[in-house]
This record gives sequence, C-alpha cells and structure tokens, in this order.
Amino acid sequence: METNTDDGIPVTILSGSLGAGKTTLLNHLLSNAGDRTLAVLVNDMGEVNVDAELVAEGSELELDDGVTELSNGCICCELQDDLETAVVRLARDRSFDHLVVESSGISEPAPVARLFTTESRVAARYDVDTLVTVLDTPAFLETFAGEDQPERRGTAEDRPLSDLLVEQVEVSNVVLLNKADLCSEAELADAEELVGALQPDAETIRTEFSAVDPDRLLGAALFDAGRVNDLPGWKRALESADGDDGHADHHDHDGRAESRTDDHHGHHHPDEVYGVSSFVYRSRRPFHPERFAAFLRDLPRSIVRAKGTAWLADNEMRVSVAQAGPSIRATAQGPWIASLPEVERDMYRSNRPNLEWHDEHGDRRTELVFIGTDYDEGALRAALEDALVTDEEWDSDLDGPFPAEQGAETVVREP
Repeated sequence: METNTDDGIPVTILSGSLGAGKTTLLNHLLSNAGDRTLAVLVNDMGEVNVDAELVAEGSELELDDGVTELSNGCICCELQDDLETAVVRLARDRSFDHLVVESSGISEPAPVARLFTTESRVAARYDVDTLVTVLDTPAFLETFAGEDQPERRGTAEDRPLSDLLVEQVEVSNVVLLNKADLCSEAELADAEELVGALQPDAETIRTEFSAVDPDRLLGAALFDAGRVNDLPGWKRALESADGDDGHADHHDHDGRAESRTDDHHGHHHPDEVYGVSSFVYRSRRPFHPERFAAFLRDLPRSIVRAKGTAWLADNEMRVSVAQAGPSIRATAQGPWIASLPEVERDMYRSNRPNLEWHDEHGDRRTELVFIGTDYDEGALRAALEDALVTDEEWDSDLDGPFPAEQGAETVVREP
C-alpha cells in the first residue's frame, strides 16, 4: 500500500468527449494497476461498462450502495451521490492508493479539479495528481477543420463539441491523441500543433485503444494549481502582451492607436515547435455591435481559438467572447465598474488597486486574444478597427445580437 495519508490520496481526473476512449482507458488502467489499488468514480455505470473480466463475480456489476470490489482489488463506484459526498465517503470507508475520476463527456474537468483544491472537506483528504484529456483525434481534427457536421452542432442548452473539446484541452496536463492508428503522420502532427496552441504545457501522447503506461497518468504529479505556466494558450498570450516582451495596440479616447516602439504589437509565438502564433488586440473605443458581430461571423477558420472581453457601444455589460473552431458564443459577464453608481464604483476600485483605469472610460476596454495558423494579422487588425464606432456613432442607439443582461448568452456563429 502506497497511500500517504499525510499528503492526501492522489487523484487523476479523466475527461474527453463521448466515444473518445475514456472507458477503454479506464479498463486499461485497471488491468495494469500493478501493485496499486485504484478507486474509480464514474458518472453513469450503465454507460461506462467496465470490463467484466475485472469484476469479482459475474459479467454484470452488482453494486452495493454504488460500490463494487473488482478482482484485482480495485474499487469501482457509481456516482449516485454528489461528487463531494462520494469522495469523502470513499476516503473514510475504503483503503486505496489512487483515485481516478471520470468526468462526463459533456463537461469540463476544471470544476472537478476545483472540488479537490478548494473544498476543505475534500482537499484535506486528496491531492490532484494529473488532469488527462482523451481525444478522438480524427474527430478533433474534423471539428477544427470547419467541415459542416450537423451532428456535432450544439443548441442553446447543449454546448457545441468544439467548445467542450477546447476547455477540456486547455486545463489538461496530459492529452492522449487516441485512435492514432486512424490518422496519418501529418494529421497527428496537426493535432499536436492544435493541442500545443491551446495548452502549451500539456504532454501529448499518441495512443491506440487508449494504451498508455499507467505511470504517465498515475503518480505523475503534473498538476500544480499555482503554476503560472499551466495557463492555457490564450491567457499566456495576454500575459506576454502585458509584459516587456509583448506589445499590444492601445487606443486613446479618440480611438487613435498609441504608437509603440516594437513592431510585434502583441504578437506572440508560444513555441517554435508549434506552427501557431497569437496576437492580442486592445482598444479603448467600443465596437459597433453589428459590425463586430459580422467580423466574428467572418473570422477565418485558421483561427482555432479566440477569447477575451469586448466593449460594445450602447451596452453597459462586459461581454466575453469565446470562439473555439467554428463555434462563437458571447456572454454578458456583468456591468462595467465605470457604469455603476459612484459609491459602488468607488468601493470596487478601492478593492482593486491594480485595476487599469482610464480617466474618461474607466475600466471599459476591449481585450481579445487570437490563436491560429496561417492567418493575416494585419487584415484582422484592420477589420477590428473598422468595426469600432465612429465619432458620429459613439452616442447613437445601436442594436446588435449581443446579450445585455448579466448571465445571458448569445450564439454568434453556429458550428
């Protein structure tokens, strides 16, 4: 038994779309656990279908309060209760070396990871070890190739596949490029480039039938919530542009670009290995909502990820924009601090001493990151400038497709 109760039980969190190979990976880990005793939490036992050969008796999992003993000493649990209750109960009632949590194929692993790092009842017993995303590599490439695939489209209630894939990859420590046998060498290289753009620190492993050395996923100790370089590509691009070696366009209150001594203007190359680059666009002049929506709809498919906050004329909401391949969504995050009543505004500002504040516009600003390959940065910047309001339009009543109530979301471009 290798469990160190002082340090907490290590946890590996698996994510990936339906059909990517998570179940196959679970069975592989259970078959090759070696001296480890694993506990596996799954969302729906009916869908997971853990291999009958690993079950102590019979070909069906007969659950006692959602828990069954497997023939190799491991434990498999149906997630009948909420996750927090389940993992606390497991740590109290069972003895095991490592916990593997399979998050749903239609959710991101980040909320699961936060449970183990911010909830004291759970964090006192567990330590997140590694976040793993399993990709159906051919489908991953097709999703970002912009091909028309109606079966992959989402609805207002069901987020599109591209959104989920991106957020699963962006928080990963390890990405399995599964079904590698169905891809050419060039396609696998493209997939590695895409993963590298979305999460530069992720380790990519090419797999067939999710076969991977368990030591690369169990006890790898790759997760560190405090590491700056665990940031996804778009956040790192923002930080680089804010630093000494990156320079982004800023605008004064008349919308004119302030000159900078560096010609890169926020252009950032995550890594020479990857054939991708990124740039940051900033402005202190609002967008015309219709022209900005048209810009987003026409965004070239060579942009695989765009994310940030937009200032829209005639809208007092901070609108976040999130593009992942063919899908683009906008969400109203909340009001600009500058739009609040004076007392409330001053209170927010006093609690945020590092808040960048413009004398006239306050915190209102646009800050967007674009990541992709073979795009024309100059043309995109020019199109963004053309989407800004003119002096004549600044105080006009302007309508557009963007949400104006906190928490509301709009689909700007369908996958």
